[in-house]
Parts: sequence; structure tokens; C-alpha cells
Amino acid sequence: MPEETAVYTHGHHESVLRSHSWRTAANSAAYLLGELRPGLDILDVGCGPGTITADLAALVGPGRVTAVDAERDVLGRARAVAAERGLDNVEFAVADVHALDFPDDSFDVVHAHQVLQHVGDPVRALREMRRVCRPGGVVAARDSDYAAMTWFPEVPLMDDWQQLYGRVARANGGEPDAGRRLLSWARRAGFTEVRASAATWCFATPEERAWWSGLWADRTTASGYAELAVAGGHATRDDLAAIAGAWREWGGREDAWFMVPHGEVLCRA
Repeated sequence: MPEETAVYTHGHHESVLRSHSWRTAANSAAYLLGELRPGLDILDVGCGPGTITADLAALVGPGRVTAVDAERDVLGRARAVAAERGLDNVEFAVADVHALDFPDDSFDVVHAHQVLQHVGDPVRALREMRRVCRPGGVVAARDSDYAAMTWFPEVPLMDDWQQLYGRVARANGGEPDAGRRLLSWARRAGFTEVRASAATWCFATPEERAWWSGLWADRTTASGYAELAVAGGHATRDDLAAIAGAWREWGGREDAWFMVPHGEVLCRA
């Protein structure tokens, strides 16, 4: 199988990890929790800093969780999270979802959160996830949908942010509107029993608005995404600074509200 060709748009700047480390099984994998029980073996693809991984490991112990990511450095943070929680049923490895280094039928559950939007061939990735899933197990994927994100009030340049992110992500080989495509991708990957759903994150309290707007303002000017936006000719540094200012303006509004929609699929192997 070919190796990954897409470039991870966000990178692993502190502003990105700030967001990823907020994620839990409850707020990011609720659609999967009903399938879990002690003793199951899970492959967590694209585990990032490992907060969802650790939740999954606590739920299925003494079953094992194997957490993989394409970025070696972020696995150190994931290991630290598991150690802090006293989990001894988690293993970590570098891996490419297009070519997983595991035998057929290795896991009861194969999970990927916010991964398929960033890969070069999401259908091939799902086929590979299906290959390593045991018969009767589940392949679970959840991805956001950038074009469907919405907010209030309408602050100038926020629309520019949404359009710019889409251009940069697609230039990197990804699909930022992956959420709406998951069911189609799963069917093309050969799954016949698929349960599709949707869920949202909503940021509306003063604390949530400050956190969400702050991390996106920082990400817009200082992350790998910012570097790719400038290097690819999609925006100038001044453009990015103006968009970051719009994020901070939005976050300072007492009536500000932001919704992030996600598509979800549970695919029976």
C-alpha cells in the first residue's frame, strides 16, 4: 500500500495540542461508547496527545489499547497522559493508516477521531482499518465539517478564515468537509452495515468562547497551518494577523456562539 501523501494541516503547535488535549471519550466519541466493554482490544488511529486513548483504555481494561500516530513526538505526550492516569494497558507506535503494521483481524474496535479529513486516501484508510478489525467488530470514525461550522455574531473576516482553511487543507491533500462524506467513504471501502450519525461541539459560555477564540487566533498566526498558508501563497502574514484579530473580536462578544458539526460512522466488520 502507498504511504501517506497528505500533509497534516495543523501541525503540533501548542495551540493545536491545547485543543486536542481537551478531547475526551465523552465529548468526542460518545457514539462509540455503547460498543465498548471490558476485555476488548482497540486500535486508536491518530491518537495525538492521547486523552481519548486514555479514556478508552480505562473503559476496556483488561483489554488492550494500541495507540498510533504518524508523528513520533506527540506520542511522548500521549504516553505521559497514560502514565499520569496509571494505565498499564496502552501501547504506542508510529504508523500510517494507509499501511498499518498489524496482522488481519487484530482488534475488536478500530477508532479514528479527526483523522480521515487529513489523509490522502480516506477510502483506502478505511479499508486498512477494516482489514485489522476482527469479524463482528466495529470501525468507528468521526470527523468535523468545516463548511458547516457556523457562528454568531457575524464578525468581518470570520468568513475569510473559513474559506482560507478550506483552501489550505485541500492544497495539503486533505478534505476539510469530511464529516458529510464519511458514510459515502465507508460504503466505498466495502462496509455494508454502517450506522451514520452526527454530533456537535458548541462554545457559548465566556470561558468556552475565550478558549476557542484564543486557540484559533494563535493557530492562525503561529502554527503549522499558518506556515502552510503563507508558503502556499494562500495568505500573507498580514492577512493571518487580521483573521486572528477577528477571532479575538468574536471571542470578546458576550453573545458569541460557535458550533462545530461532526459526521460519525460505526461500521460493522
